[in-house]
Amino acid sequence: MPRFAANLTMMFTELPFLDRFSAAADQGFHWVEYLFPYEFAPEDLARALERNGLTQALFNLPPGDWEAGERGLACLPGREKEFDAALERAVLYAKALRCPRVHLMAGNRPTDADAARLERTYLDNVLRAAQRLADEGLELCLEPINQFSMPEYFLRTQEQAAAYIERLGLPNLRLQFDFFHCQMEQGNVSGRLRRFFPLIGHCQLAGAPDRHEPDQGELNYPYLLALLDELGYQGVVGCEYNPAGKTVDGLGWFRAWGVVPGRC
Repeated sequence: MPRFAANLTMMFTELPFLDRFSAAADQGFHWVEYLFPYEFAPEDLARALERNGLTQALFNLPPGDWEAGERGLACLPGREKEFDAALERAVLYAKALRCPRVHLMAGNRPTDADAARLERTYLDNVLRAAQRLADEGLELCLEPINQFSMPEYFLRTQEQAAAYIERLGLPNLRLQFDFFHCQMEQGNVSGRLRRFFPLIGHCQLAGAPDRHEPDQGELNYPYLLALLDELGYQGVVGCEYNPAGKTVDGLGWFRAWGVVPGRC
C-alpha cells in the first residue's frame, strides 16, 4: 500500500491552518501537501513540519490572482516577469520546507487567445522553470485538470501533459497523476496509469465524481493502489479530497487500508 499525504488545504479545515499539521500527525499521516504556502512565513511552516514529524511532499507555484479566478501563469503571454518572480518565491519555500517537488499550474485559456502562442508560452515557461529547479535538485510536476473543475484550464489530458514532458526531455520534469481528474476528464484510469507510469512523479486521489473520501464513488481505489504497488511506485499519494463531513469521521478508509491512528 502506498504512503499517503494529507492535503491540508482540503482536510482538517475545522481547524486553523497551522493546527492542521498536528491533526494530520495525530491521525497517522507522515506526509502533507497543500495548494499554497505563501500566506505564512516559511520558517513557521518549517517549524510546524518539524514539531509534528512531518515531511512536505508538494505544493503549487503562486497561481496569479486566485480570488479573481486565475489558475496559474504558465500559459499566459505577457506575464513572464510575474511568472519568474513566482518561480523564485516557490524555490525559496521549497528549500525552507525541504520539499522535493512543486506543481506548476498551467493557467486558464484567455478568451479568443491564439492556441499556438499559448502553447509556446507554456513550453517556454515550463522549460525555464524546470531548469531553474534542477539547479536546486527539485522536481517540477505538470498536472492535467478536468474541465468540470476548471472549465478553461490549459492542460487537460494525461496525453497532453505526457507529450510536453517527452518533448522537453528534462529528467526533473514529471507528470502529476491525479486519479480523480483523470477519471472525470477521460476515464480508463488504470490503463493510463500503466501507460504513463514512467513519467509520474506524484499521485493524488479523491472519490469520483463528488471529490469526497476515496472509499466513496465509482473508482476502485484498492485496485488502483495495488496497481501502483505492482508498478513499483515509490512516492506518496496526496489525499486531495473534500471530506463529506468532519475530516476525522471520514478516515475509515485510512484505517481499513492499514494505517493505525496515533503518532508513530
